[in-house]
Amino acid sequence: MIWIKNSARRTQRRGCRTDTEIDRLLKGNEYFRGLSEPSRRTLARACRAQALRKREALFHEGERGHSLFLLVSGSIQLVKNSPDGREIVIRTAEPGEVFAEVILFEQDAYPVSAVALRRSTVYRLPRAEMLQLLRNEKFRADFIGSLMKRLRYLAERILHLTAYDVEDRFFEFIRRQYGEQGPYTVTLSKKDLAAAIGTTPETFSRLLLRLRQEGRITWRGKILTVKPRGRAAF
Repeated sequence: MIWIKNSARRTQRRGCRTDTEIDRLLKGNEYFRGLSEPSRRTLARACRAQALRKREALFHEGERGHSLFLLVSGSIQLVKNSPDGREIVIRTAEPGEVFAEVILFEQDAYPVSAVALRRSTVYRLPRAEMLQLLRNEKFRADFIGSLMKRLRYLAERILHLTAYDVEDRFFEFIRRQYGEQGPYTVTLSKKDLAAAIGTTPETFSRLLLRLRQEGRITWRGKILTVKPRGRAAF
């Protein structure tokens, strides 16, 4: 995986959005919806918008954690390097999600790397402001509750990877990302899609070849069409 060096980040003061718009984004997020309006507005004023190009790194594993992030648009892949040098996709963040929150509690360095799978926009939520907010008992309880939901998600993902085969995970991912009805315009590369469903590019290529030979899919350029038999897997 080739990442663009992130030394020249394009960070803006709230971008083209107003504090009210940022406040609305925070209010709609599970972490912040229980926060009082004054506290939410204080956090909104501290937010910084950051635009990312496709393949641009937001941060690298081991880098000092200065912020957590709210994804506004695009797609961010969180990847960890294994001891043998393999890249393991932890999850793919979708718009509306907060990620890198671990730096508030466990450690002051990012435990994973984050890279944009396509053009994306995030809001940086500075660690100092977040730690200040966590002194609020109500916010702290809501935030920890949201963290518990994330842990359940990770446990369910482990179960999903062990209980379902690659074909099932492929069709489920397409349905979840692009809806029930095709044809689908798939913007992710096949390598990134393989990582998102927890398999290797080689295994994924073999799956696509088999599905084509069985007449269950066609994939021309970015357009994926799932034939009725394949759609039944949805």
